[in-house]
Amino acid sequence: MTGRSRGSGDARFTVRLTPRGGSDRVDGVVDGVLHCRVAAAPADGAANEALLRLLARELGLPRSSLRLAGGETARRKIVAVAAGRARVAERWPGLVD
Repeated sequence: MTGRSRGSGDARFTVRLTPRGGSDRVDGVVDGVLHCRVAAAPADGAANEALLRLLARELGLPRSSLRLAGGETARRKIVAVAAGRARVAERWPGLVD
């Protein structure tokens, strides 16, 4: 699944997450998927929460603006950003339509 936008200001996109990746960082966009890694383990939602905090920090948005819209237990996740379409498109061109 590739990145998709929803609504006039909301964004939805696919993330491939690597938990226990050594550090929290965004590796870039590959074929319309944002590749990220976090130091947290994939237990009790820790890696998912670390991912959302990382993306919020990268976008300069409050953590409450982001949520997982799918893939809670998978490496590929769908992230929804409320009113963040322009910021996502500016930060990672090609990620949202």
